[in-house]
Amino acid sequence: MDAFIFDHVRTPRARGKADGSLHEVTPVWLASRPLAALAERNQFDTAAVEEVVMGCVSPVGEQGGNIARMAVLAAGWDQAVPGISVDRACGSGLEAVAIAAGKVMSGQADLAVGAGVESMSRVPMGSSGGAWAQDPAMSARTRFVMQGISADLLASLYGQARHDLDAYAAASHRRAARAWSEGRFARSVVPVKDFVGLTLIERDETIRPETTVESLAALKPAFTEMGQKYGYDSVALQRYPQLPRIEHVHHAGNSSGIVDGAGAVLLGNPAAAAKHGLKPRARIRSFAAIGSEPTLMLDGPAAAARRALGRAGMKPADVDLWELNEAFSTVVLTFMSVMGVAHDRINVNGGAIAMGHPLGASGAMILGTVLDELERTNQATALVSLCVAAGMGTAMVIERV
Repeated sequence: MDAFIFDHVRTPRARGKADGSLHEVTPVWLASRPLAALAERNQFDTAAVEEVVMGCVSPVGEQGGNIARMAVLAAGWDQAVPGISVDRACGSGLEAVAIAAGKVMSGQADLAVGAGVESMSRVPMGSSGGAWAQDPAMSARTRFVMQGISADLLASLYGQARHDLDAYAAASHRRAARAWSEGRFARSVVPVKDFVGLTLIERDETIRPETTVESLAALKPAFTEMGQKYGYDSVALQRYPQLPRIEHVHHAGNSSGIVDGAGAVLLGNPAAAAKHGLKPRARIRSFAAIGSEPTLMLDGPAAAARRALGRAGMKPADVDLWELNEAFSTVVLTFMSVMGVAHDRINVNGGAIAMGHPLGASGAMILGTVLDELERTNQATALVSLCVAAGMGTAMVIERV
C-alpha cells in the first residue's frame, strides 16, 4: 500500500546555546509546534492519527519520558493519539518517518506522523551516556573514537584536502542564504512563539553568507588535541594501519552546527487522503538502514542509499535530487565521490554546516526540504540519507505524485 506525504513543517534552527533564540523553550513545547502547525494547516481531525513517531537522540531529563506522547498533548491533539520516541542517533528523524510509513504501508495505520526534536541548548549532546563510550569493554572492542576523529579519519582515507572541505562548507552557507532570500523555505518553516504568543524565531540563525574559503582557512583544526593528546588517533590507526597518520582538517566551520529544532511529516494512505481531504505530494518508494565499521562511523550513507535504491528498483541515475545531512564536509564529499553525484544535484539549498544539525530532527527536516525543492523545480525523485553514530546509515527514496 502506498504511503503518501501530505505535508511537512519544521521550526527554524536556533543556536544550541544559552544565547540561542529557543533556549527558553522546553523540548516538549518545541516538539509540539510542528504538530500544531500540521493540524492547523491541514484541518484534519487529530483523533484520526494512529501514531506519532518522534526521533530524539538525548531522551533524558525534560527531553525524556517519551517526548512524542507529551508533544501530542502539548499540541492540543486528541488524547487518543499515541506517541513513541526512537533513537537511531543522527538518523532518528528519518527513522521516525520510516517507522510511521511502514505502519501505513502494512495497513496498520491510515494516518501517521514521523517527526523529530532536539533541544541541544537545554539537553546537551551526549547527556544520555551509553555503553559505547562509557563501558571500557565496548570501547576497546569497537575501537571507539570521538566523531570528529572519525571525520578526520574519513578525510585522510580519501585524501581530501582542507581547501576542498572548506570550499564545500562555504558553498553550504551561500546556498542556504540564497534559499532564504528567494523564499524557498517559506512554505514549510513555521515561527516558534512562546506561551503568550510572542515570536521567538522566524529564520535559521546560524547562516553566515559572508563565509569564504579564506575566512575558514583561519580556523584551527578542532580535533588535533583530542586525537593526539588523548590517544584517539592511535586508536583509529590501529583499525586503519595503512595510514601513516590522521590529517586533522575539520573545525567548527566545516562541521555541522549545534542547534535546537523540530520537524514533522504527515503521512497516510489513499483512504486517509480521501476521507480527510488531504492532497498527496509524494509517495515513499523505499527506505533502508545499514550498519558500517564503527571507528570510521561516517561512511554509511552510500551503502544505505544503494540498498534503498535497490528496493525501489532504481539506479543513482534515476535520482533527480539528493539530500545528505552535512555532519561534516567529508561526509558529503565522500558520498559524492562514491555515488557519482554532482555538486549541483545535492544539498542545493545548503545544509547542516550552514543551518545546523538538531540531531533527532534533522532527518525529518531534510526530507521536507528536498520535497519542496522537487516541487519548486518540477522534478520527480529524491533520495535522503544521513550518517549515523556507531557506524550506521539510513536512506529514503521519495517520488512526487
